[in-house]
Amino acid sequence: MKDKMLCRRMFLKSSAFFAATVLGARSALAKFMEGGGAPEGKLSLYNVNCRERLTVTYRNSLGEYCDDALQALNWIFRCHHTNETTAMDLRVLEYLNRLDNSLGGGNEIHIISGYRSPEYNARLRSTSKGVAKDSLHMKGMAIDLAIPTIRLDTIRRTAMALAAGGVGYYPQSGFVHIDSGFFRTW
Repeated sequence: MKDKMLCRRMFLKSSAFFAATVLGARSALAKFMEGGGAPEGKLSLYNVNCRERLTVTYRNSLGEYCDDALQALNWIFRCHHTNETTAMDLRVLEYLNRLDNSLGGGNEIHIISGYRSPEYNARLRSTSKGVAKDSLHMKGMAIDLAIPTIRLDTIRRTAMALAAGGVGYYPQSGFVHIDSGFFRTW
């Protein structure tokens, strides 16, 4: 019963946000009014640094988020350097889900980097010019990813077409960066 109450509370808080930021307020409202809901939020992930896999449904078709699934996502996106976790931004999770669905759905997404502790981000900055001082990774708002069965340039183009946040392209390093900041590309 407690879990249902938590999911209902999360639904009330997140459905308006979800509608406005992910599906667009009008289309989401229309789907909910018609009783059809939205597609479930499902992700299949492999953390290349921790060598762990997770397949999870974190949001049902009514838009209700599951706390246990979100906790499992926070763990798989953890900083592999310190094992610290953070609450990943729902917008970046939804962006990742939309990206996967736009690429056919059900892909195993390889996580190169999710959350980064400030300590680990500073370490990366000391060895690379491409790491931002105030990286959105430190706020749980960014994911570096690859999908082995899909070309990086295809992932990049698809993410750019969604225009749901930032898109960085790192073909030499083998990943695409997405974040829930404002739309921009590099």
